[in-house]
Amino acid sequence: MSKNTLLGRLWNWAFGHDRSIGFGLEVLGHLTLKQPRVIAVFVLLMTVFCATQVPRASVDGDMLRVFAHSGEEYDNYEHLANTFGTFENDIYLLVNSPDLTNPATIETIRAMALDLSNSEYVTGTMSAFTLRKPGPDGTTLPAVPEGLGSPEEVKTALTELYQNDPMMRNLINPDLSGVVIIVFPDPEMTKGGGTKQMIASLRDVVKDYEGTDVQVELTGPPIWTSEMLSAAVGDQIKFTIYGFALGSLIALLSLRSFWGAVLVAATPFIAILWVMGLIVFLFGSFSFLTIIVTTIVLVIAFAESLFFIFNWLAYWREGMDPYKAVDETVRVVGPASALTMLTTLVSFASLSLTAGQGIQEFSQAGVLASLTNFICLMTFLPLVLKLAVRLGFKAPKPSFAITAPIPLAWFMARKFGRPIAAFAIVGTGLLLIPYFLIQPHFSFEDFMAKGSTALTAAEQIDQGVGGVAPLYVSIPLKEGVSDVGDEDYKTIKLVHDIVEKHLGANKVISAAAFTHYADSGFTREQIFNAVGDLKRRFVSDDGMHALITGFMPTIIDSEELVKLKEGIQADVKAAGIEGAEVGGFRVMTTYATDNIVRGLQLELTISVIVNLFLIGWAFRSLRVAVATAIPNLFPILGTEAYLWWSGAGLQLTTVLSLTIAFGIAVDDTTHFLSHYLHARREEGRSHMDAIHHTMERIGGAIIAATLILCSGTAIVMFSELPQVALFGTLFVITLGFAVIGDVFILPALLVAGGRFFHPLGGVKK
Repeated sequence: MSKNTLLGRLWNWAFGHDRSIGFGLEVLGHLTLKQPRVIAVFVLLMTVFCATQVPRASVDGDMLRVFAHSGEEYDNYEHLANTFGTFENDIYLLVNSPDLTNPATIETIRAMALDLSNSEYVTGTMSAFTLRKPGPDGTTLPAVPEGLGSPEEVKTALTELYQNDPMMRNLINPDLSGVVIIVFPDPEMTKGGGTKQMIASLRDVVKDYEGTDVQVELTGPPIWTSEMLSAAVGDQIKFTIYGFALGSLIALLSLRSFWGAVLVAATPFIAILWVMGLIVFLFGSFSFLTIIVTTIVLVIAFAESLFFIFNWLAYWREGMDPYKAVDETVRVVGPASALTMLTTLVSFASLSLTAGQGIQEFSQAGVLASLTNFICLMTFLPLVLKLAVRLGFKAPKPSFAITAPIPLAWFMARKFGRPIAAFAIVGTGLLLIPYFLIQPHFSFEDFMAKGSTALTAAEQIDQGVGGVAPLYVSIPLKEGVSDVGDEDYKTIKLVHDIVEKHLGANKVISAAAFTHYADSGFTREQIFNAVGDLKRRFVSDDGMHALITGFMPTIIDSEELVKLKEGIQADVKAAGIEGAEVGGFRVMTTYATDNIVRGLQLELTISVIVNLFLIGWAFRSLRVAVATAIPNLFPILGTEAYLWWSGAGLQLTTVLSLTIAFGIAVDDTTHFLSHYLHARREEGRSHMDAIHHTMERIGGAIIAATLILCSGTAIVMFSELPQVALFGTLFVITLGFAVIGDVFILPALLVAGGRFFHPLGGVKK
């Protein structure tokens, strides 16, 4: 095929020996060397632009953003919320008192409930003091009359309400140790940062009434979200500061030079500034998932910067002019950095195949971050290195502590290459077993901040009252009567009983729950008038659908919740009721997480295959793909085996961490093979000598980079959010396995491969 034709040129670009492993993307680095002033202006403008965006940074605490548009369960939940409104955004106040039946205590709580209802952030409240019961002649009376004169009168009133009113069973503790006040937030006032302001306002109101006789705890989804948001913001500040400090410290220990550590840290600082600025500019805010991207960028930028500077210093120490050493490093390391960027980008991009706004944004932010990080490396770093030389920077000696494992790794590869290779191959194959056995797992508790008082309060409500984790059953009605026709009422009562069978007595409310008042002679119209605006939570405005609400425990495993939902569905269907839907936020998140995790597991597999193919294509050698398979599969499969063995299962952040950690782990392998092929092609070294030379040249950089990646990400392990902490734990485990794969397994495979690897990359000797 002629190279003069367009097709020939494309063929040569894709498969020709003169094509770089970076697919020519390193040209950006060459452009920096040729046009330093132009690139310097670009770097300055980009930095200023992103710096102006960072002050606008915020974290969106809406959990629905993570699961939005994730599939049928989300669509059902959205339809449910639009039809009936739900209890998902309500705030629950658990009011405990050792002297609840004291008339003075009751009046104090009544006054607090009134003050809460008058808040500008609240559209209404529901409590024993605001709820009314039907009176004679179509009138309504206060559920708890004012002016009760003795503890016995208070006890009698509360006990009667608890026993006879289904709403009161969810608002009064049976032992009369406390009551619950439900606050209905104003959706318009709580937009944006309004939820935080609303919670602060409610706490201010409550503070005026708390004392030795009255203790109040706020709980409910808005409180949980606020706590998660606060923890996420706090985490990000800590991760950025500590991650940057640890990366700089390891760079200092690796180079034994303060100014050398400053040079290593400069690129991550600019890279994270660029990434944060661009994410804020494009997405408007961070989510619980995209905020993790900044930590990943920080540690990747440190690792790539360290690789670049290690090579630059190696050329300089070998006698090359320091300015020319920068140029040579761009030429040699640039293609490998471009390929590592592509493998990380592929890992992020593969996530976009799974539905869900949260995953889509995480994927897009990751792709953006990968590109931005590479651009920063190829533009800012060469400029700052040449500036450092001009300012008098001297090359430091490498740290022995960082390179100490390399002689051992080379000795083991040379003497025991075949046994190590055989063990690695067999071991990796066996690790496929837990890969196929592991199952998705979801627990709402894992999304809550550690030590959450709101979670504790919710559990107390679970035990004493109805609960704060609603499960909804929507059923179609036939008569379309505003106050429910007789036949529809029977259907509602039937489903009510089914849900109560699964959740327990007094854990369900519906239009059929007010039997006490119906038996007392009140019409359904009177009963619905008594509940006021809450009627929409029982019957749709057009009278064509009814809602039965059950309250589950706040903490419930995904497996138990699935059984509960399917059991209710089966019983409703067996009762001959068609078109019923069982849903709710907890149901939606459980099923959506299961679907997302299964999709991400498939995409992790796709990412592995695509990245191995990409590396083989970049190096123009199937042998390279074979050489990278074991050291890169071993970390992923090993970590999944740990998850299976520990019983943690696959969760949302675990698959994300595995996918991204794989993309990063491939980086070390790519740099190793890039230097190996450079040593063979351009330095004329033999197979064994090239392996040894590569280990000595970049082995220290691999270890130092892994230390930076692990130490920077290890900070995430101490997050207040269990899901984020798990992300960090698995990330560190995967990268720990990866350094074993790159420093010990990969050299052993190359040595043991013998003649198979001798012609690697087209070299014939």
